[in-house]
Amino acid sequence: MAVFGTVFMPEMALTRFENDSWSDSQFVSSDSIQMHPGAHVLHYSSTCFEGLKAFRHQDGGIYVFRMDQNLNRFEQSSRLLNLPEIDKAQVEKMILDVVGKYANDVPEPPGSMYIRPTHVGTEASIGKAAAPSLTSLLYVLLSPVGDYFSSGAKPLRLLLDETGMRCSPHMGMIKSGGNYASALGPILEARASVQADQILFCPNGDVQETGAANFILIDGNEIITKALDSSFLHGVTRGSILTLAADLGMTISERNISVDELLERASKPGVEAALSGTAAVLTPVGTFIHNDKEHTVGSGEAGPTTMKLRQALNDIQWGKAPDKHNWLVKVN
Repeated sequence: MAVFGTVFMPEMALTRFENDSWSDSQFVSSDSIQMHPGAHVLHYSSTCFEGLKAFRHQDGGIYVFRMDQNLNRFEQSSRLLNLPEIDKAQVEKMILDVVGKYANDVPEPPGSMYIRPTHVGTEASIGKAAAPSLTSLLYVLLSPVGDYFSSGAKPLRLLLDETGMRCSPHMGMIKSGGNYASALGPILEARASVQADQILFCPNGDVQETGAANFILIDGNEIITKALDSSFLHGVTRGSILTLAADLGMTISERNISVDELLERASKPGVEAALSGTAAVLTPVGTFIHNDKEHTVGSGEAGPTTMKLRQALNDIQWGKAPDKHNWLVKVN
């Protein structure tokens, strides 16, 4: 299997915003786009994207998971970046059309078709550092994928960082490339220095998220995760996991949690921690690294509740369990 996200379908769906309106969408080659070297996105990072998946069911049907939530967040990111307002109905049709075009290429479970809608400012002006782009480009890329973590859902090692932040607080709820770029340096340093898989950013002791996924803690029948605010990404998978946990009768606590509380709880038998995201699904965390000391989370292995919730989500996505919450949209 190729490295996650490196294989693309030959064509993508594309539309342009010019003269205050969106063009009709069209299929174009996915190996290039054309824009001026002075395009706003290349200088002032006016860019946002989404990540969602389509799944193949046993009956041959192809289904997209929670597209409405991703479109809402895509619209919100575009608005907060002052990009032209997207036409959600048009983008939905673009997604369904391009996935339908490549329905035969959607992998069997546990694989899926990763869908990447992307919106970038294209106005050719290097004098607009303090002004928005009046034109933009929106396209939908497809990439057939397997498991995000090539070794499967093995427990991860997280460095707890109380000094840095993933991104500027007011940008956290925007799914923009700059947020990932700002986290990359610390993550690479953590990998090299303490062999961490990711950093759990905890500015001033407030447990937030990692560079690319939301964080949850499971203590007995309680699932704890930071309450939504503007400082971190409002994950669709996070919301789905919390809904499934509630279905199982678990107590959902959306609240602030400190590093001190996190480490205190982590030392208890049976406690579990995990990262949630479209790519990661729900991946167990086995070790916290804090102030040069390693703290084992529970048993240090993938916990039963984490794997039960992961399986429950996969079963809905793969059509092996009823879609009681109407999360799936049929493509064909």
